Amino acid sequence: MAFPPGFLDELRARLSLSDVVGRKVSLKRRSGSEYAGLCPFHNEKTPSFTVNDKKGFYHCFGCAEHGDAVSFVMKTEGLSFPESVEKLAREVNLPVPRTTPAERERAERTSTLQEVVELATRWFQKQLRLPVGRHGLDYLRGRGLSEETIDDFRLGFAPDSRDGVIGALKRENVPIDKIVEVGLAIQPEDNRDPYDRFRGRVIFPIADRRGRMIAFGGRVMGTGEPKYLNSPETPLFHKGGNLYCLDRARQAVTKDQPVIVAEGYMDVIALHVAGFTGAVAPLGTALTEGQLGELWKLADEPFLCFDGDNAGRRAASRAAERALPLLRAGKSLRFLALPAGEDPDSLIRSRGADAIRRVLDLARPLSDVVWEMETEGKAADTPERRASLQRAVEQRVAEIADPMVRDYYRTDMRNRLNRMRRPDATAWRPGQRPPFRRPGDPVPSPFAAGSAARRSGPEADGSRQERALLGALIDRPALLHVLAEDLAALPIANPDLARLRSGLLDALSMIPFGVDPAADDAVAEGTAGEASLEARLIEEHLHRTGLGGLAAAARAKSREVFRDDPAEGDGRVGQWRRAARHLSQLTADPEELKRAEEALAEDMNEENLRRLQAILDRMRRESVESGAG
Repeated sequence: MAFPPGFLDELRARLSLSDVVGRKVSLKRRSGSEYAGLCPFHNEKTPSFTVNDKKGFYHCFGCAEHGDAVSFVMKTEGLSFPESVEKLAREVNLPVPRTTPAERERAERTSTLQEVVELATRWFQKQLRLPVGRHGLDYLRGRGLSEETIDDFRLGFAPDSRDGVIGALKRENVPIDKIVEVGLAIQPEDNRDPYDRFRGRVIFPIADRRGRMIAFGGRVMGTGEPKYLNSPETPLFHKGGNLYCLDRARQAVTKDQPVIVAEGYMDVIALHVAGFTGAVAPLGTALTEGQLGELWKLADEPFLCFDGDNAGRRAASRAAERALPLLRAGKSLRFLALPAGEDPDSLIRSRGADAIRRVLDLARPLSDVVWEMETEGKAADTPERRASLQRAVEQRVAEIADPMVRDYYRTDMRNRLNRMRRPDATAWRPGQRPPFRRPGDPVPSPFAAGSAARRSGPEADGSRQERALLGALIDRPALLHVLAEDLAALPIANPDLARLRSGLLDALSMIPFGVDPAADDAVAEGTAGEASLEARLIEEHLHRTGLGGLAAAARAKSREVFRDDPAEGDGRVGQWRRAARHLSQLTADPEELKRAEEALAEDMNEENLRRLQAILDRMRRESVESGAG
């Protein structure tokens, strides 16, 4: 029994070879998509049998057995080729086509339609190099594409004509019904003559997973709408089951390239040129279940990279919602955060390929995105509001179909909710010993704020020092990793500033490798044009969580009171820590004064009087030293 080639391709694409082999062989993951186990075809004690999911084959280095999922079922279960195909097809709910005359006719028609798309691809390529395509070529060059890249991706141009491609294909003896069937022409309902679908657009040919051209995307030149136009659904092209550059990504993953999902054609091309040849993009739709399935065949945790704006964040949320019910052990997503106003293309052009590598290092797991979807911007300052958050989070987790993954998500989210429920263990309370008071600690402070000043007004009290300390970390984000533990232990009494401290600590999860101090210094000294990628991500995180205004005020206060060039040898870190110690001492002074006053009231002796006078003198001295700051 013969099966159409397209059917067998689809079957192999839907199968996970390690799942098929794993029913008969105990496999252990070696790295990425490669597994090893004892060969089922000969007796051995040391594993020499390997399975590679990405490449879709198994191989034994002991007995040289080699094959794919179909041949494995044939050899291990004694089935014929048709029986093995039908067995596997049932497992993935793929209908088995019958090789009837109609099926053969359909296969021939598909082949013919692919020839039509290939002819159109060549014609569009030619138009780009003619005078009629000059503004399209100028656009591509203006986006930084080289001649080699333009040819490699077979980019073209559709002239602004009603019958440009129609006329060209007719001259190749292609019937008009075939031109309409592949989506190159539109047939009006009133039976007027068909006209070109793509007009006045740069053309991006779209290939299937085997590299055969099946459809097109077009970007309009000028201000026309829609900005991007894709081929319609055709016998060759199903938007929800394919990805732009999927054929290239399938090759790239065999070389351990990361799979990155971007939003647009130009983003994908820019990533490929920068060396990230596993980049793909959806085709004019939000990420579909079929596309997620294709991605998980390439990588266990593909990276989703959306533009750094509100639309990009909405796209990330939609992708997370679509993925949740489909999660299973080992299969998830990671999300890349880009600064506002950036996309992969613009980021590469402004900062180079290293910026993408850093963004990959900063990738966040799907669980973080799910948590933010339900909690970002929502208050949790009362039991009722925390209960509402818990209900929303648990309803979202309930969407996960896989019971094991759902259970782990539920545990993770409950741990996060419990941390939200606990009071801040680091916050100072009356009577509590300050965490930084140590014998012999130096008293000098960068801003020398006194305890007397603390009682003289709302902006002259300890919140001023708290604000300056937090602002210093916002102004110099490279310090945030170094001082994370100090920040967590800082005694902050002002509730708004305590929220800002929590926001900064949350931002640490976005920058696990810290900020380059050299880049931080260059920006502060005016020798770099803009803040580092990590610093911008921290700033945007604070804005998204409603802390932007508070952060800006804290940053301004830090610049008033902290010296730009600390004279001490331990630099800015030492300067910040001395200020933190002073704040800790400051919070203790009212209690010290109160105890001295109570002691004097109980016993009006000379010693208690001198002790009280010494405390008051020190507080006045510190107040004078603090000046108007």
